[in-house]
Amino acid sequence: MKQLYLKQKVFSLSGKFTVKDKDEKDVYYVEGSFMRIPKTFTIMNTAGDKVALITKKMFSFLPKFLVEVNGQDVLTIKKELSFLKARYTIDAAGMEVHGNWWDMDFQVYQDGENVGEVSKEWLSWGDSYKIQVLKEEMETVMIALVVAIDCVKADQAAASSVMPD
Repeated sequence: MKQLYLKQKVFSLSGKFTVKDKDEKDVYYVEGSFMRIPKTFTIMNTAGDKVALITKKMFSFLPKFLVEVNGQDVLTIKKELSFLKARYTIDAAGMEVHGNWWDMDFQVYQDGENVGEVSKEWLSWGDSYKIQVLKEEMETVMIALVVAIDCVKADQAAASSVMPD
């Protein structure tokens, strides 16, 4: 089992943050596109190689985020039409997310096998998430999933802040 920590820098306009291991060493770098359309987040390893990309799909009726890992589309997070409360679904081939993913407390299963767990670290400056990778080959997917969910939450917060009460 490998533990990783994603800590966003508070008030970072560019959306840059790092993923660290339990020894506080950088493992991945995440960089968001600032003021560019479509909005993207690129995840790179320590060698600077792009390993994942999260893209907010433009020109769709409801918000949709596409997640690509190592050049392959792995999952989509999309907003569902709902009149009472914002509802999102995660669509991923062979993967299921169990728990409260909106509050960053969930488990990820691939073909019925638990491959990772995510929990929010509450006593920290800025958003901080603990990612437990139980299946090594799912590490990049787990990181991309956490970044994508955080992206969706930030997008929803921004949209609701401009809507009149």
